[in-house]
Amino acid sequence: MATSADIAYARIRDGVLDGRYPPGSALREEQLAADLGVSRTPVREALRRLNAEALVEFEANHGARVARWSPADIRETFDLRAMLEGHACSLAAQGRSAAQLAELQRLADAMSAAHADAAGIERIAEQNRRFHDLILEASGTRQLPRIVGRIVDVPLVLRTFLQYSPAALARSLAHHHEITAALHARDGDWARAVMEAHIRAARAALLGNDAPD
Repeated sequence: MATSADIAYARIRDGVLDGRYPPGSALREEQLAADLGVSRTPVREALRRLNAEALVEFEANHGARVARWSPADIRETFDLRAMLEGHACSLAAQGRSAAQLAELQRLADAMSAAHADAAGIERIAEQNRRFHDLILEASGTRQLPRIVGRIVDVPLVLRTFLQYSPAALARSLAHHHEITAALHARDGDWARAVMEAHIRAARAALLGNDAPD
């Protein structure tokens, strides 16, 4: 059964990830407690957990704030994702099941279909998360999903898909189809290369096309 601290953690975390609490904004215990209908103790525990996940930072004499991410932080995060998820793709090329491959194809098709809908960005973001999670599952490793899960929320905080130009979004969606084709061919090198390109392209879109590496 979820405790008050669990509920506070989940709701504050959701608020950080969906932008209701933007980067740098203050997270005041008393206000959060009032908004969530709990005491300050579970809020304090929730903020400590979010600090451990690097989503919240504590400043002396100022309390808790939503973590701010510099361009260097963003580059490092995407570089780590490219390395880890590229490796996962290489493993998944050999370990994926027919059912997993079919689901990846379905998600790639669904994202392309949602692209035609002006209100489809939220659906694409959710389907994209499931696509990447399924590749991690298909890699057959225990540690990769845990490690990637601890860093992948940063791009979500920054609402990566909302930063895409139409051309960048179309390229991202095409990558999903090519990744699926590489997995179908059981070509680990191809799958790794496309996943790495996919994540680095997302980084470039987020930081600006002319941002230096």
